[in-house]
This record gives sequence, structure tokens and C-alpha cells, in this order.
Amino acid sequence: MKRNMKNFLKAAEVAIGTGLYMLDHSDKTKRMVRDRVSDQVDDLRDRLDDLRERASDTYDVASDRVVKAAQALRGDRDGSGAWNIVRFALGIGVGIGIGLLFAPANGDATRAALADKARELGDNVRQRYGTQPYSAGSQTYPATGTGD
Repeated sequence: MKRNMKNFLKAAEVAIGTGLYMLDHSDKTKRMVRDRVSDQVDDLRDRLDDLRERASDTYDVASDRVVKAAQALRGDRDGSGAWNIVRFALGIGVGIGIGLLFAPANGDATRAALADKARELGDNVRQRYGTQPYSAGSQTYPATGTGD
């Protein structure tokens, strides 16, 4: 029994010593952890400030671009001649699109009708200015696209 008591007292002594050691070093550990966390928080603040600056710069650049685009659209700039060309091309595109939407026939029939109308117009111009009219009759010719 004495042996068990000795073992128990030895274990209690080791446990108390370990506890005291941990208490002693816990203050040092607290300071060390606080310093590390403080450094990391400072680094995060610096990074956040950098991100704020970058976001502000990006916003400034984007807002300048929007202002310039708005000025160009309103015609406040010198490039209004180019804008007129864009408007003209846009009008042509919209007109063609609407024409295709409301076309009464399919593509082949529409192209054939357009070709016949173009020939009629050409014949009328030739008659008026004295050259012989081109009589195609009801025959249609496919376009080559080369102008020959």
C-alpha cells in the first residue's frame, strides 16, 4: 500500500508541476499570440487600404470613360461626323431588318422579285437615256457578286 501511495504522490507531484509550468508559460504564450494576431490584423488593414485605393482608382477611370462615352453619344465632341455615319448605317440596318420581318414571300421569291424590279428600273433608265432596253422576260439570272 505504501508503494501505491508513493506512486500516487509522485503522479500528483508531476501533475501539479506540469500545471504550474503551463500556467507560467501561458502568460508568455498569450503575449506571443497577441503579438502575432496584432501583426496579422495590421497586415490585413494595409491590404484593405490598398484594395480601397485600387477600387477608388478603378471607379475613377470607369466614371471618366462613361462621361466620355456620354459626351460622344450626345455629340459634345468633335467626332460628330463619324457619329452621323454610324447613325446612317444603323438606320439602314434597322430598315433592312424590318423589311425582312414583314416580307410577304420567302427569300428566293423576294430576291427574284427584287432582281426583276432592278431590271425594270434599268430598262426604264436605258429607255429614257436612249440605249436599248434589256429584255430578260421571265428568266432570272443568279447574281455572281463580281460585277462582271
